[in-house]
Amino acid sequence: MTRKRRALIVGLGIAGMAAAKRLHEIGWDVTVIERSSARRTGGYFVAMFHTGRLSAERMGILEHIPNRMKPGARTWEVTREGRRRKGMSFTSLPDGPRLVTRGDIETALFHALPDQVDVRFGTIPTRIEEHSDRVTVTTETTSETATAESAEFDLVLGADGIRSTVRRLAFGPDANFIHDMNYVIAATLLDDDLTGFERGDAVMLSEPGRSASTFAFSDIPPGVLFSYRAANPREELAKKPIDALRAAYGPEPTGPVLAEMLHRYESADDALFDVVQQVRMRQWHTGRVALIGDAAWCMTLYSGLGASSGIAGAELLGTLLQRHDHDPLAALPEWNRHLRPFVEYQHRTIDQSRSIFTSHDRIEHLRRKAMMRLISLPPVSGLLGHTLSRSEAFQMKAIDIGAAG
Repeated sequence: MTRKRRALIVGLGIAGMAAAKRLHEIGWDVTVIERSSARRTGGYFVAMFHTGRLSAERMGILEHIPNRMKPGARTWEVTREGRRRKGMSFTSLPDGPRLVTRGDIETALFHALPDQVDVRFGTIPTRIEEHSDRVTVTTETTSETATAESAEFDLVLGADGIRSTVRRLAFGPDANFIHDMNYVIAATLLDDDLTGFERGDAVMLSEPGRSASTFAFSDIPPGVLFSYRAANPREELAKKPIDALRAAYGPEPTGPVLAEMLHRYESADDALFDVVQQVRMRQWHTGRVALIGDAAWCMTLYSGLGASSGIAGAELLGTLLQRHDHDPLAALPEWNRHLRPFVEYQHRTIDQSRSIFTSHDRIEHLRRKAMMRLISLPPVSGLLGHTLSRSEAFQMKAIDIGAAG
């Protein structure tokens, strides 16, 4: 290299920080801008599959990400009336997911960022002009006394989530790329365990078109997730979240478990309420501007691969830039080709993953119910767990996409 290459990364989330760390490792000068005025430390439950763990280990951060899944933890399938039956547990699966919070991963990545990485809070891109040998980016601060400045970079990465500003500026309107799945989710972290359940217990209430579940941690209270089918998901966002939830889970009496979940969600200080959407793009780069993570390929929380694909995609990008003499014009097309089969498989099979969380209709619900009853039988549980771990869907969550072998 005759000079040090410069990269601008938009977004201080998992994909953005992983990319910043990896690009610095290969010798790039990295600037990260983040819309928020400070680093966000919260975040809900996240699964780290083998795909992400392999890249995180090579990047030196895996040892700093705790595994909050309790060994031998119980999963309960419950009804509104309070009846319970043992359900499927991921703790017994070979190479099963590691359950953490988003904050766990982001904290590990943030502390691993070298001091030389320039992080600027309260800053957004407002204009991106791409040239053959550089990208000119105009940014503005989000403070009351907004100031603008322009700078030139060899590479710009949009790691700013599903509603990416970089994607709109460089690729076009959201409507060209965002696909509605006709589901709505609501989530929060609880301040204590559900009544009648122990620390580490997971709970799933599943009905046709809707579900309510907890994701259990070994050392902190669980997170709760509501997921339901909606004819017009965007109309749901116009409602007060708790009102939308009570309508979606009515008109039947809630029963004790669901009633507590709804009450605890309503009283939470911080909660998520959003539509479920995928990002589908034929190509994640235009010359020297590229997207990564949810901005590029959001596979929804049903896939469980948001964090893993963000880390692995960042590791792969750094490897290919280094392999192509730090030339984005050569590295990005290969990066796109290498990742696409993995991403397209997850997009194509998302309904299989979604059905584990929320049955679409009565037929799918009965099929899921029968499977869960089989899993609760000790002679069958081990065999089904072994079969599941060897299935194509599970193996595709364990593929080492960051290796670029």
